[in-house]
Order: sequence, then C-alpha cells, then structure tokens
Amino acid sequence: MDEFGLEKAELKGEGWMVAFARARHTSSGRDPGLQGQDTHSGEPNTGRERGRQEADPAGTAVSSPMMGIYYDAPSPGSPPFVKVGDAITAGQVVGLIEAMKVFNEITSGLTGTVQSIVAKSGQLVQPGEPLIFIQ
Repeated sequence: MDEFGLEKAELKGEGWMVAFARARHTSSGRDPGLQGQDTHSGEPNTGRERGRQEADPAGTAVSSPMMGIYYDAPSPGSPPFVKVGDAITAGQVVGLIEAMKVFNEITSGLTGTVQSIVAKSGQLVQPGEPLIFIQ
C-alpha cells in the first residue's frame, strides 16, 4: 500500500471479498473511524472488535504482530496459556495466532502480572491489536 500510495483496497469475487484499509494515527495512536469488512459474513465491521473495551485497561499491551485467528490455549479443551492474575515472565507464551494454516506462538516481552485479556479465543485479530495487558 505504501508503494502505490493506497489508503484502501478491495478485491471481490463471487461470494467473497477481501478489503484492506490503512489505519490513520491520531494523538491516541488509534483510528477511531477505522472500518472494514467482516470477510466471513460480508457484513460491515463498524469497529465492534475495537469498541469492545470502553477504556484501555491498565498495564502494557501484548499486541498481535500479524493478522490471524487468536487462540488462548494450545488445543481445544486445554487450559489457557494465561489467566487474569497469573504471574508471567518475559518470553512466556501467552497465546497463538493462526495465519495461513501456521500456528505462531505469541510471547510476552516483559515480566509481570496479567491484568486483563481483551482478545477472545477464535477472534480475528489485526496487527497491533492488543491481546492481553500486563503490569
């Protein structure tokens, strides 16, 4: 998108659509008006994922490094990697992101206590989107 100076791009086919939009950065570091398409249902995404939290939780975010499906446990029925209140160390696995049929471990960059988990298992996450907060 940088190479061609694009702000938004869409590709559509019969029964599917892929859309990309460049995030606009504000003084808070977010784009309050960023909207896209839910590629599973074709329904507009009016920020319901980004708007699920009223205010940023306390602590430092561990954010998604890529777009993909977030999982909080190594397999269905397994206990989650972390829970609110858990003490964790830098380098500890806190979740998985599935992208292109590959499961990528997401690790904490710092040692602390899990304050909140904002991503839901099975949810599509975007690069930079907070997954958990550590303090």
